[in-house]
Amino acid sequence: MRLVTFLHHSHPALGIVHGQAVTPVPGHSMLDLITAGQDTLADLNALHRTAVALADAQLLAPIPVPKRNIFCVGRNYAEHAKESAGAFGREAKIPKVPVFFTKATHAVNGPYGDIPFDPAVSTQIDWEAELGVVIGRRGKNISQAEAMSYVFGYTVINDVSARDLQSAHSQFFKGKSLDGACPMGPWIVTADEVADPHTLGIRCRVNGVIKQEAVTSQMIFKIPALIESLSLGMTLEPGDVIATGTPSGVGFARTPPEFLKPGDVVECEVDGVGTIRNRVA
Repeated sequence: MRLVTFLHHSHPALGIVHGQAVTPVPGHSMLDLITAGQDTLADLNALHRTAVALADAQLLAPIPVPKRNIFCVGRNYAEHAKESAGAFGREAKIPKVPVFFTKATHAVNGPYGDIPFDPAVSTQIDWEAELGVVIGRRGKNISQAEAMSYVFGYTVINDVSARDLQSAHSQFFKGKSLDGACPMGPWIVTADEVADPHTLGIRCRVNGVIKQEAVTSQMIFKIPALIESLSLGMTLEPGDVIATGTPSGVGFARTPPEFLKPGDVVECEVDGVGTIRNRVA
């Protein structure tokens, strides 16, 4: 099942995508649905309401205002860890445990929304295509063996990064949390429709040119390991989103470095999940 949040009669509404149409779901937000669990999800298939053409629907981020910051994973692809180290003249070190950080909730952007560009804030805006994992139920100290049962579904994320701010602040948060710096969507694909999330092609295009291309099997820490590590001593809640890391091909590590500029169009795609497309403005 593909679940969207879209503008319906000028208000955010939950919808189910069937082919090229969206069926509104009354009385629920995406967070309501995730929290309610699988029984409510099954009931949605019985809905018979007037559908809206998908092409006419203005899609928002699937979870427009998450309850908590987006959890992110740094250097979770070996080649990206190597290129990042190389850009700073350092020897690459593959992480022994997941490197977690967060993006602020106000960074969340829609699947087709503009990425803000303000040269007074940053001139080094970079792309990072990622598979997003949406948590479906509350849990703490979750084992790898149980971890996948806590996954509600998957989405596509662009972890837009202001590299100059990252360097200036010597940490991830500020440079990752600018307004609009977390395009997400175009929907959530429920976990039952993704047989193996570790076999998915992932890529990023800028103005039609492929900049990143990999397979999620190349993650250093797979989804069960990420959930186990993140939930150790810390409760995960329904609707939490984990951005699982980006492969190699980011702009700052290129020779010469490449950064986004106004008018550029960035597409992030995960096979079997979807494609988001955002213009820099």
